[in-house]
Amino acid sequence: MPGTIDEGFRDFHTKLTPSSFESEAAKAHRASIKRRIETDFGLRRFWRTGSFGNGTSISGHSDVDYMASIPRESLSSNSTTSLTKLRNSLAARFPNTGVRTSCPAVVVPFGNSAKETTEVTPADYLRTENGFKIYDIPDCAGGWMNASPDAHNAYVRQINSKLSGKVKPLIRFIKAWKYYQSVPISSFYLELRVAKYAFSEQTILYSIDVQAVFALLDRLELARITDPMGISGYISPCKSTADLETARSKLSTALARATKAREAEAAENIKDAFEWWNKLYAYKFPSYYR
Repeated sequence: MPGTIDEGFRDFHTKLTPSSFESEAAKAHRASIKRRIETDFGLRRFWRTGSFGNGTSISGHSDVDYMASIPRESLSSNSTTSLTKLRNSLAARFPNTGVRTSCPAVVVPFGNSAKETTEVTPADYLRTENGFKIYDIPDCAGGWMNASPDAHNAYVRQINSKLSGKVKPLIRFIKAWKYYQSVPISSFYLELRVAKYAFSEQTILYSIDVQAVFALLDRLELARITDPMGISGYISPCKSTADLETARSKLSTALARATKAREAEAAENIKDAFEWWNKLYAYKFPSYYR
């Protein structure tokens, strides 16, 4: 068990990182999903995106995201119609799984845990800019919007590399709050917010920067973020006004607890600091050992 805050975050990150077994389980249904889409629609590219694809997934909580680049002639001008067609196709292939639409993706829950849930987003390839492929994906209003997972992953990788590999763990610590406290906020939004925050930092110290990220999110009141890669326009934190209000309330509590943890650490009261971090993370943070 850890005896310092740094050791606590080190052990916490180990806990948050999916095991090799979990990562392999996430791949289990890839081939059968890909074959079905190829048969019914044709397929130009099928690849993993999201948290698993970018190395920021949370053990036991992050599902598996894929993007399916489908020939334009197999898609509809109305993206909702395309989602429905994809849902019907996958539901026919996996009739006992409860396939459903959750824009911009179709969700295939193969089991009860997140690692057994696969989300597939239909995409229409548009063009390549600066070496990154840009696609149209459903905008959840019947239309289509630009997206480039390759560009966004590269953005996070660049900042993570500049800061000695400490940005992706920082993203995991913020996402862990989302999952452990059931905060209805977008993982993609958090990932870009943390990366954009870290862009101007010279070094990362987790107990300082976790609190600083919460302070930033609170100060901005979870405002929409402008895509730093200039591709997807504005990125919203939540799906509804009600979710935004809930997220803001839980963010205020998180900031208060992180601030108390930092104050206790500054006063060299390490036991109390661990207690506050534990409260923030629903008592899933490592226990203090002296």
